[in-house]
Amino acid sequence: MSSTNPHRHPACTAVVGLQWGDEGKGKIVDLIAPSFDAVVRYNGGANAGHSVVVKGERYALHLVPSGILYPGKLSVIANGVVVDPEVVLREVDTLSSRGVDVSGLIISDRAHVVMPYHKAEDELRERTLSQAGNVPTGGEAIGTTKRGIGPCYADKAHRATAVRVGDLLRPDALHRRLQHICALKNAYLCALGGEKTYTPEELLDWARPLGARLAPCIRDTTYLLHDLLAEGKRVLFEGANAALLDVDHGTHPFVTSSSTTVLGIPAGTGVPGSRIGSVIGVVKAYSTRVGNGPMLTEQVNAIGDRIRERGREYGTTTGRPRRVGWLDLVAVRYSAMLNGVSSLALMLLDVLSGLDELKVCTSYRLEGGAVTDRFPPDADVLARAQPVYETLPGFREDVTEARTRADLPGAARAYVELVERAVGVPVSHVSVGPDRAQTIVG
Repeated sequence: MSSTNPHRHPACTAVVGLQWGDEGKGKIVDLIAPSFDAVVRYNGGANAGHSVVVKGERYALHLVPSGILYPGKLSVIANGVVVDPEVVLREVDTLSSRGVDVSGLIISDRAHVVMPYHKAEDELRERTLSQAGNVPTGGEAIGTTKRGIGPCYADKAHRATAVRVGDLLRPDALHRRLQHICALKNAYLCALGGEKTYTPEELLDWARPLGARLAPCIRDTTYLLHDLLAEGKRVLFEGANAALLDVDHGTHPFVTSSSTTVLGIPAGTGVPGSRIGSVIGVVKAYSTRVGNGPMLTEQVNAIGDRIRERGREYGTTTGRPRRVGWLDLVAVRYSAMLNGVSSLALMLLDVLSGLDELKVCTSYRLEGGAVTDRFPPDADVLARAQPVYETLPGFREDVTEARTRADLPGAARAYVELVERAVGVPVSHVSVGPDRAQTIVG
């Protein structure tokens, strides 16, 4: 059955990452978007990057949902996202210059705004953590992208220092709010060793033209989504970051600042979780991670280098080389459980071609010797564990032209089947190359 069949997926479907991000969620969203009327981002900010390749052309998206590449579909940035207005407009301008119709972009008036001081705070905090021997992180910085995401979410919780997208449409009220925000932020930034301070007038001059340009896009997206569903329309939820970076359920404290799993959809959009009929969990055929924190299967060797180069494992947002390792099925099982995954999309299988043998982690040996198949989402505990591997034969055949499972060599099929058995969820998509067409469906 074609992936574009409107009845293939339930009316509300979510696509989420099951590792540490960069799994290829953008490709799966792009592949199934024709079945839906709206594609919705519900968490994260410009620290997330989705890459989509269409007919050899690569599109890198950070805030704009991947569904923007289909004319006539709504692309919704919902209230759970933290929005950098400059990044959104830069993406809109870039897409427009490449002939992409961006008229379907809608931004929640309740989404919070990443302000210039958030980026300054992010950088200063990372610098302080890396120098202070901070106990919770073992003397390491978290490894953020320094895009101001964490400080913006912190202000969302603080409330009095928060700025929402709707505030950009009310300059006078925003100016009054910025009076006390600047007083607090300047004191805090100076305490962290910062030299730059901010004035309400400076920030208002920054915000006013951005708000004017975004004004046609700004809506109450909660009512918008409920109205669409009441009309029988179909909604696809696009997760940013991934489950192991979830602020509650990830490898704390080396996590992002939002709810990255399907558990974040209700709060991040206003749509109840009971409306979500299907969850596609996206997982690479190996593991990668950006930033600090434990990664048990990491390969700091020739194998890791080979996978990194073949998979072009460099951050969409930062360009940083990603840490690379064997597939960790303990972690994937945990993430699949958290998300109530209906099916798996196994990505970048082609990258493993040419290796004589493949390893997958099926359990952990904890400090003290106990062996477990449960994932401990605590960085300190995880860092003291060791991976227990199962070894499979590798495959040397080029799989980029495969369009059915039968086209795959036997060793590659065995790898896919092991993932299905270990996670207990069927694999619905296998990616064998970056282009839309290089995908086995079913």
